Amino acid sequence: MSDYLLPTYARYPVTFVKGQGCRLWDKEGKEYIDFASGIGVTSVGHAHPEWVAAVAQQAGQLTHTSNLYNTEPGEKLAARLCEIAGMRGAYFANSGAEANEGLIKLARKWSHDKYGVGRAAVLTLEGSFHGRTITTLAATGQEHFHKFFDPFTPGFRHVPAGDMAALERQGDDVCALLLEPIQGEGGVIPLDAAYVQQAAELCRARDWLLLMDEVQTGIGRTGEWFGFQTLGVKPDALSFAKGIAGGLPLGGILVNEKLFDVLGPGDHGSTFGGNPLCCAAALATLDILTSIVPQVTEKGDYIRGRIAEMNLPDIVCTRGRGLMIGIQIAGVSLRELNTKLLEAGLVGLTAGTDALRFLPPLIIENEDIDAGLTIFENIVKGERT
Repeated sequence: MSDYLLPTYARYPVTFVKGQGCRLWDKEGKEYIDFASGIGVTSVGHAHPEWVAAVAQQAGQLTHTSNLYNTEPGEKLAARLCEIAGMRGAYFANSGAEANEGLIKLARKWSHDKYGVGRAAVLTLEGSFHGRTITTLAATGQEHFHKFFDPFTPGFRHVPAGDMAALERQGDDVCALLLEPIQGEGGVIPLDAAYVQQAAELCRARDWLLLMDEVQTGIGRTGEWFGFQTLGVKPDALSFAKGIAGGLPLGGILVNEKLFDVLGPGDHGSTFGGNPLCCAAALATLDILTSIVPQVTEKGDYIRGRIAEMNLPDIVCTRGRGLMIGIQIAGVSLRELNTKLLEAGLVGLTAGTDALRFLPPLIIENEDIDAGLTIFENIVKGERT
């Protein structure tokens, strides 16, 4: 363990040195099954040969120019993402938090241009998570993330998920509603489609922007390219990150026609955003996932079905959609349980206060699923003995 890294993470006592497909190896040579994919990032697994080839080729050609110039990978990726999401334009950043900052700035600039000052409030949901910058922490609807760092950026209000009356009570200072299709850090809790559709109608009626935080749900994780495509709505803009570049840092926003010209030169920027190396990795990731995304729902159903067949009394329920899976388990310390899974060779995650979270690479096949679930079943059974 390093003596020089700041203790900002409660790191598990493992140092990974190699990955291949859905497997990882630590520096002692121990092998693990990866049900975490770097918190939903390595969507095409580790060291996928097509991804590696694309990154190597781009690294030998051009790695950075800044956004003062165009690059072919950036132009191609913007067009590809707009096509699969049905949107008009793209902006690239480095991370999910930056992408959500971009959404917030976009919404407030649009409202200022159209209505002037005084209409800048952004509504989010209780239980939401939108990032760790001061502004995206303010947008996050979980109080325990708010300790120590105030004062926060003003202009955010958190309303209960599923409560249309709470949305309808909001005043005329609102410019946008920001939703996660599935609350990831909040416990892998899907939003009800009927609620989202009613919320979208309210946004249209009151001329609020409907924004989707697709940082974790996007790029095939839920069985569609984007989570909003499972809910019967279309946002005005969305954020993406995590799985887009298969392991390299890339995020951004996609916008519809009415928002295309809102942010002009000098209004927003990112030195590394849209880096051609990361964009080349993203293009390769999308190519690989084109044949994989249609299988994601079936794979997720298979995992949830296998867990149900275990008939383990401590498992309250499973939640989620596609390969974004939460497992609510009663009467255990999630940290301790996840540590035991890791010791047994399964890399998992926690979510919220009551759930394990599985976000395996989207390329995972039944052989690795079954091996990982066997470890899971044995460890959970062992908690009762």
